[in-house]
This record gives sequence, C-alpha cells and structure tokens, in this order.
Amino acid sequence: MTQRVIVVGAGVIGLTCAVRLAEAGFDTHVLARELPLETTSAVAGALWFPYRAEPADAVARWGRATLTELLALHRDADDSGVLVRDGVLLHHTPPPRPPWADALRDLVELHHVTDPAPGYRHGLATRLPLVDMSRYLPWLRTRLEKAGGTVTRMPLPALPERGIVVDATGVSARAMAADPSVHPVRGQVLLLENPGLGRWLVDSHERPDGTLTYVLPRTDTVVVGGCAVEDDWDPAPRPELAEQILRRAIDVEPRLRGARVLAHRVGLRPARPAVRLEAERRSEGTVVHCYGHGGAGVTLSWGCADDVLALVREAVGQR
Repeated sequence: MTQRVIVVGAGVIGLTCAVRLAEAGFDTHVLARELPLETTSAVAGALWFPYRAEPADAVARWGRATLTELLALHRDADDSGVLVRDGVLLHHTPPPRPPWADALRDLVELHHVTDPAPGYRHGLATRLPLVDMSRYLPWLRTRLEKAGGTVTRMPLPALPERGIVVDATGVSARAMAADPSVHPVRGQVLLLENPGLGRWLVDSHERPDGTLTYVLPRTDTVVVGGCAVEDDWDPAPRPELAEQILRRAIDVEPRLRGARVLAHRVGLRPARPAVRLEAERRSEGTVVHCYGHGGAGVTLSWGCADDVLALVREAVGQR
C-alpha cells in the first residue's frame, strides 16, 4: 500500500517538497489555508540569492542543489517561469565576496564592475536564476498533480496528529509548531510594467530602517522593492512606503520612470535563527518540519525538499 503523506502549506517550500514526495511514489496531499498564488511565496522577487537564512553550511548545500535544479528547469522546462538573467549586486565601496559564492564557483562567476548604476561606484556582476512566481507556483502545482498529488484549501487548527506530516507552514509555524522563535519580516513590493529591462539590480546593503533596493525584471513585469521590517504582521500595503520604494528604484534604474504600476503586494517572510528541518517523532506518526527560510525560500527549496524526502523515507523504513 502506498504511504500517504500530508504536506501542510502551499507556498514554494510546501509545493516543492510535495513534488519530490509524489514523484518518489508517496501518496501526497497538500492542505493549506492559502492556495499557492495567495501565499508569501507569490510576493517574492524570487532571485536566487541566499538572504536571511542560517545555518551557513546547510544553506550553502541547499542553495547549491536548488541552483542546479533551477538552471536545469530553465534549460528544459520553458513553461516553468524560471529565467536566468544577468545582473549586478550594487555596492558603494569595493565589495567583499559573498559568503555563499565559494561553494558555487563552478556554477556562479562573479566579476567586479565600476559605475554599475546611478549612485553606485562598485558592483559584482553575475548571472542567476530569476523566477516568475506567477508562472512557477502554478507550474509546481501542475507537476504535483501529474504525479498524483493534490492541493486542497483546508485551514487547519493544528498539524495532523497521525501519519506522516510535512510542516511547511512558514510564519504560521509560530502557532502550528508552537515555535516562538518564528517571527515575520515584512516585505513590500510593487509590480510594474516592464519598459524593456533585462538586467536585475540589487543593493545588498540593508539600511537601519529595514529598507532595501532591488529591481527584478521578469518578462512583461518588473518587481521593485522593498523592505525587511522585523515583527511586523501588517498585510496591507503602505502608500508612503510604496512611494519611497518606487523613488529608490527609479534612482538606480531611470528607465522605470513612468512605468505603469500594476500591483502593490506585501509578504511576511518566515524568519527564525536557523531553518528548522528535522523529524519529530510522535506517538502516532512523524512530523517533518521544514520552515524558517527567511527571505530564501525559493533559493533553498529543492535542496530542502531533498532532505525532507530523505527524512520521510527514514520515517517509513525506506532506504
């Protein structure tokens, strides 16, 4: 009899774990309060970039596995929404090498550039996956369903007590897993009509007030952001912050001036001192926790899903 697995949460972590499980032969069903395009994952700028996630050694391993997978999807799955774009990490002073770069030398090349954008004198140019989440999340859901899995809207008051459960509840793990270390880091972005941009730009310096600057062009749209405000649960866009975000984006990419604003969006990043990826044995089953990815859910998704699959197999006695 095929082993049934319940995945709680339909963001990028939950869907990716579910795909891995279903394609490995598990009877996989996703239950969630929010469907994929309603989740924080749908708000993500979704540039492959390790951000606000620990521990460093595991993040490097998960990130490398995910980068390899995303590059393969870009090559082999035209409908997945995975793009690979040139871009620049912006700096005001000569930039240090990012800590994640050493683990990726054969996958990611970095080149120092000067005058990379107005207001900046230094930068690191590279080529990275940039994922259009409006296409990618539905693609993951379709891939899951083709493997026999399902996605159902079902708000749960608690994690199921019986059987094999994957806890991919994001910031809701604060309540669902009774984990007070989980807290939101509020992000706000604007979605603009793309005036013809192809290069992404990211200021990797987070200001003391939590503001960030990034311009992430997809095909027809551009995501501009943003902010990272600790312990802020407010899901509503703030007009004054939107004006600041747009002004900063235009400063670094003047071609955005006059671009039509299509949407204002807010997401609550699930922050934690370190990603929790471990199995918890219970009297009538096992919960595999996979949450706390901060701003790196897309970046770590496939690597974490591989580890979740291994833990589920161990729980049911597979090798």
